[in-house]
Amino acid sequence: MTRETAQQIEDKAADWVARMHSATWGPDEEAELKLWLAADPRRDGALLQAQAALSMLTSADTGIFGENPPAEPRRRLSRRSFMGFGGAAVAASLGVAAVVFRGTSYVTDVGEIRRIPLADGSTAAINTDSAIAINLQRSKRLVKVDKGEAWFQVAKDVERPFEVEAGRIRVRAVGTAFSVRKLETGAGILVTEGTVDAWADGAEGQMIRISAGDGAFIGNNAAVERVPPEASGVDRALAWRSGKIDLVGQPLSEAVSEFNRYNKRKLVIVDPKLLNEQFDGVFRTDDPAGFAEMVKNSLSVPIDTSYADQILIGKKSS
Repeated sequence: MTRETAQQIEDKAADWVARMHSATWGPDEEAELKLWLAADPRRDGALLQAQAALSMLTSADTGIFGENPPAEPRRRLSRRSFMGFGGAAVAASLGVAAVVFRGTSYVTDVGEIRRIPLADGSTAAINTDSAIAINLQRSKRLVKVDKGEAWFQVAKDVERPFEVEAGRIRVRAVGTAFSVRKLETGAGILVTEGTVDAWADGAEGQMIRISAGDGAFIGNNAAVERVPPEASGVDRALAWRSGKIDLVGQPLSEAVSEFNRYNKRKLVIVDPKLLNEQFDGVFRTDDPAGFAEMVKNSLSVPIDTSYADQILIGKKSS
């Protein structure tokens, strides 16, 4: 049996919070939670971290992580006190939208990351500069990714498959966790739990199955490009759910592109000789200046932070 990663445990803890907020929470769900906690000692800590977030709650109007993520809480709360809080407060404390909709749309600005509970018990995390529409029907659950990227922790319901549409690309699951990123030429899919089926509309005969830890890009022309399996590769690609960018050997050009997804103040490489310099490390999505400073120190190159809307890296060739 594959050992859960810390990120998977954190995601599941957040999913428990969303379930507590739903109208279906009861003694059976509480018993299931106790079994989940007992199976791995790390899970108790993850739930306690979720509890501690309540101590920094200042209003019910939360659910959006902007360019300044919340500070670490000053104290922890017991699980008993956590279970006693109202569902709306619990949901808000973890950056979960306090209102659950059966059918609605969500839009995030540049730098925004939202986690929302769905009425069926599923959870969606929406990345920066994205737009999704949710329609939970009696026979199936539909999500349309109009722009950007979202990750879904799907509540199992064999009678109602969970289907995501991103342009021509379709992804179907029953109970699993996966992300879909819509691009101009198709969509990228990463699976963190279980399996999903994916295909291009009109090319159902070329449907592929993607398992946990793997991914694929499906083009609008139905061409499939498998993402080579790599240890922790999927977790790194989805580090944005925790407000982070995880780089392992990425060239500076790709790192800059990733930072620019999350910030209105853009990084600009002015020296083309720096484009292929490679970097490792975990960085905050909202700290392009800190990343630029690291590049400056690592490569001994100048940076210019005098502009309000951009940070220049390197020196133009004469």
